[in-house]
Amino acid sequence: MTFTAPHIDYAGLSPVIALTAGIVVALVGGVLTDRHQRLVVSAISLAALAAAAGLCIWQWGNREDLVAGALRLDELGLSATLIAIFSAAVCIPLSWRDPAAAPEGYAPRHTEFQVLLLSSVLGMTLLAQAQNLIAFFVALELLSVPLYVLCGSALRRERSLESGLKYLIVGSLGSATLLYGLAMIYGAAGSTDFGSINQALANGNATDSLALMGVALIGTGLAFKISIAPFHQWTPDVYEGAPTPVTAFMAVATKAAAFVALVRMFDVALGPITDNWQPALSVLAIISIAVGNIGALGQDSLKRLLGYSGIAQAGYMLVGVAAASAIGVNALIFYLAAYALMNLAAFAVIVVRERDTPWGDDIKSVQGLGRERPELAWPLTISMLALAGLPATAGFMGKLYLIEAAVDASHTYLGVAIAIGTMISLAYYLRVVAAVWMRPTVEPAPAMAGGSPEADAEPAPVPRPTRCLAILVPAAICAAATVFFGVIPSPLVDWANHAGASLGQFI
Repeated sequence: MTFTAPHIDYAGLSPVIALTAGIVVALVGGVLTDRHQRLVVSAISLAALAAAAGLCIWQWGNREDLVAGALRLDELGLSATLIAIFSAAVCIPLSWRDPAAAPEGYAPRHTEFQVLLLSSVLGMTLLAQAQNLIAFFVALELLSVPLYVLCGSALRRERSLESGLKYLIVGSLGSATLLYGLAMIYGAAGSTDFGSINQALANGNATDSLALMGVALIGTGLAFKISIAPFHQWTPDVYEGAPTPVTAFMAVATKAAAFVALVRMFDVALGPITDNWQPALSVLAIISIAVGNIGALGQDSLKRLLGYSGIAQAGYMLVGVAAASAIGVNALIFYLAAYALMNLAAFAVIVVRERDTPWGDDIKSVQGLGRERPELAWPLTISMLALAGLPATAGFMGKLYLIEAAVDASHTYLGVAIAIGTMISLAYYLRVVAAVWMRPTVEPAPAMAGGSPEADAEPAPVPRPTRCLAILVPAAICAAATVFFGVIPSPLVDWANHAGASLGQFI
């Protein structure tokens, strides 16, 4: 018996190769440099991300199987890769003065921070292209393990260590549940390939109890990863405790890769049993919309608010998957890109205000921002209005397309759920906008003689404002793009349609 190596299409794998090479070079570059570690490692990391993005654009339009069918090169996977790359490129400058990458009293750890970030992007790239159960699970773990470490990387913050541990425990539970589900699908179909699973289920195993149990466990495991209620309990705590650049990356890039993987799993591998899983996903979407929007109403922490917002937004996105149609996939990809722009603009402002004020990520940190720092107030305002789904923003267009997909699939009740959730969300999004433009700046209370407990509890103000162009420019670009694609959505719509069309034979 001879072993035949699979044919390797190096051009198709070029984005993966670029990211892998970037990880190695960044690690070596960090080891060989000392004083200029941040500059060298950041340049290498950004160059690797730029190279991977360029190679993705080069491969755009190609549709072929890679590595003996373990991966699928198409516009759907490349779209998620581009969103993850863009998110990482924005988050690298956000981390430059963050305690997680440059802890006080410790040697700078920009190398470890950015290598872990690139490793997670590599996992997202592989997950978005995986069409084999084994590749799917390996990629998911490559995505998750670096994020566990990054969430707990602010060593002097108890909440950061707690968030890392909590994310590790919940993520491990989700991975174990998912693995059981994958094993059951393999047992029912007799294959690990998504196409073969589709054929096996179409040929009579659709009602196999093993297959149905596998679908339930896979849905539960992925729901943990993408913050779908009622599997969302970790999300607000981890978002609040993790370093803000990590939270920004995790909130955006993870959703992009995981939702594309969800589409491949359910619309491709499990397509013949759509009638079995479609009602369950619809119910989960409604629950997520309700829990996320209601949970965000009483939040003073902006990161917790965006955590609950992310749960609701995941519910909106799940409508695109539950529609099980080409329109649903197109709407999902459009919304994933719009969500990346909206969220990154908001988190960039939070990063600056955490360093400029003694209030951290509390809503007090943005009160009076419109008069004090209009260059920050406008991106945050546009981000909040877009997340709320107001017209002339990409968020409005994205929700409109998701409602259209729900109605087209005869699930009008899901469109109604999106509309009701949007109305509820106005209460907390507009509260942030009101704090920015209609509230006075909150000044720290001066310490009193004798030191009252209340005075001692006030943190010391940060004297020097952050005016780093590396943060302000990405925030402005994301906000401007949010408005641009809300007014002229056709470029993003065409891009999303190309991504969705790559699944034409299955949906």
